[in-house]
This record gives sequence, structure tokens and C-alpha cells, in this order.
Amino acid sequence: MTAPQPIAWPPTLGDLKRDLKIDDERDDARLSDVLAAAVAKVIELRGDTLNLTDDPFSPLPSPDADIALGAVRLAARWHARRRSPDGLIDAGEFGTSRVAAYDSDIERLLKIGRYRGPVFA
Repeated sequence: MTAPQPIAWPPTLGDLKRDLKIDDERDDARLSDVLAAAVAKVIELRGDTLNLTDDPFSPLPSPDADIALGAVRLAARWHARRRSPDGLIDAGEFGTSRVAAYDSDIERLLKIGRYRGPVFA
């Protein structure tokens, strides 16, 4: 078995569908919209420290695999949350479960929120 290739920046719809283990095209339009919004959010939050627009003259470093995976996982969480506007999801015979409103794992991947580090204004 070959090792999976890291996700390149910007992530594609195929990357998101592979991460969600989706094989059909039923939700492609919705997933594309969510992924575009997640990529835009990452650019908004990290565009000052990373070359997220592929500018060849930028002195900023290129994004690594963590940033691309973080964008994919952010899109996946937003996609899942659309089905739980009240913050609860049905877990079948196990009852209901809360959908977390705070994603520390994604914040670590993207290095945002409390994981961003010091910022000098």
C-alpha cells in the first residue's frame, strides 16, 4: 500500500471528498462552496504570514501540508454542522451528542486562535 500524498495548497474538491470518504457527486456544489469559504477564511486569517496566493515575488513562506489539511478539515466541520443548527446530532441508539463549537485540532493545524503565537501590532 502506498502512503497518501499530502494535500497541496489550495485544496481541491477531490481532497475534501477523499477526507470525508464521499464517492458520489450529490453534494459537489455544496462541498465546493464550503471549501471555497474555508480557503477564503484561511487566507483571511493567515495571509499576513504565509504566501497563500501563490505570488512568486512574495517573501512569505509557502503553506505546508498542515495548512492545506486544516482548510479541508475546517470545510468538513462546516459541512457537518449544517445538519445540526441546534448543536446536537443524533447518534442513533446512543442518543444525541453535542457538536463542538470550538475546534482546537483545526486551530492547531492552521496555527490560529490561541495557537497562533505572539502578534505584534
